[in-house]
Amino acid sequence: MTFAQRAVSAAITAASSAGEFPTGFAPCASSAVFTSGTIAVSEAEIIDFAVKYDPQAMHTDPEAARSGRFGGLIASGWHTAALMMRLFATNFLSPASSVASPGIDELRWLQPVRPGDALHLRVTVVEARRSRSRPQEGIVRSLIEVLNQDGAVVMSLKPISLIACRPTA
Repeated sequence: MTFAQRAVSAAITAASSAGEFPTGFAPCASSAVFTSGTIAVSEAEIIDFAVKYDPQAMHTDPEAARSGRFGGLIASGWHTAALMMRLFATNFLSPASSVASPGIDELRWLQPVRPGDALHLRVTVVEARRSRSRPQEGIVRSLIEVLNQDGAVVMSLKPISLIACRPTA
């Protein structure tokens, strides 16, 4: 379990130790803020992703992209979302307790992501509570902001995460 995973567990649980399921949610969890490591974005990765999943010239053709609205090649928003998920899974989701996600609210692409950008996450816990219908799980609502190397928010979303909890005594 990474430091960030432990920090998130500490913020959303009353007590937890490495490799164990969380024991419950602490009332102080809301507004806890965590950051991730970075991930680099290369021109080759932008083009490879777009050729497979979002074949538009602004993502696949550097020459055509130069004369387009963004003045150069930009990553597909879905590529940015995939990079966000990689950072979120690696830095915040514990393999021992991450159950699933019932969805995401308010996904926004705010600025283009370009070759050479280095992205990182800022995760704010908005709500953490035990599920009423499934008390063995907790529900964590958060705000995830994807920032570039200049600190500009390029994407934001509000995911809902289901986290396994150890049964209460």
